Amino acid sequence: MRLKLFTLLTASLMFFSGCGENAKEDKSKEVKTSSIPEKTYTLTLATTWAEQVPFLGPAPLTLAQTVEKMSNGRLKIKVDSPNKHKAPFGVMDMVKEGQYDLAYTASYYYKGKDYKLVFFTTVPFGMLLSEQYAWYNYGGGKELAAKVYGEHGLISYPMGSTGMQMGGWFKKEIKSLDDLKGLKFRIPGQGGEVMAKLGVNAVNTPPGELYTSLERNTIDAVEWISPVFDFAMGFHKLANYYYTGWQEPA
Repeated sequence: MRLKLFTLLTASLMFFSGCGENAKEDKSKEVKTSSIPEKTYTLTLATTWAEQVPFLGPAPLTLAQTVEKMSNGRLKIKVDSPNKHKAPFGVMDMVKEGQYDLAYTASYYYKGKDYKLVFFTTVPFGMLLSEQYAWYNYGGGKELAAKVYGEHGLISYPMGSTGMQMGGWFKKEIKSLDDLKGLKFRIPGQGGEVMAKLGVNAVNTPPGELYTSLERNTIDAVEWISPVFDFAMGFHKLANYYYTGWQEPA
């Protein structure tokens, strides 16, 4: 796999288990077999967020380190960011086509392929974080996700959430709906669809290009996450107006 779920996608599930049937074998046999190297496995993972994107970029690297440690080095995950694969919003297809084993991304980036995927990230005026986790784990959300992703030959796992998001950074003050017309605004998901109906030119700029796009006036405003994430991205250096949100409540 942003619930706003960040999603870990995989076309196949690999797991390792041991059994206790031979637990009583003598020590001499254990000594002989212990010198045989255990087989190791390597999975490849494509992520939507580049390493330099605060918090989200390092997350799959932390996952890879944890998995390798827990498996005593038998399972490794090789992480490729958009700096390598060049397609931040194409990682779902990469897994489907077998180019990668795993993808770390957000479901709502793929609403153009399957609109049902939006509901496994977040929707405007939808459930709060605690409500969405409750729905996912106890209200049938997990089973629904398995069905929807199964239609694409994928398995999804929740991999964290950023919680409620702010409304975005703007270079000019927004005093009325008229101020939104023609505004080039980076805002994904259903929030972008709502803003488009208000006359906004809603775009989905890749995360690694947000700062430079705002700096070069390619976009007039940017919606990212929340203060701790946004300040790390430096948007406050380029835009003076910061508004509360409604588009991603979980």
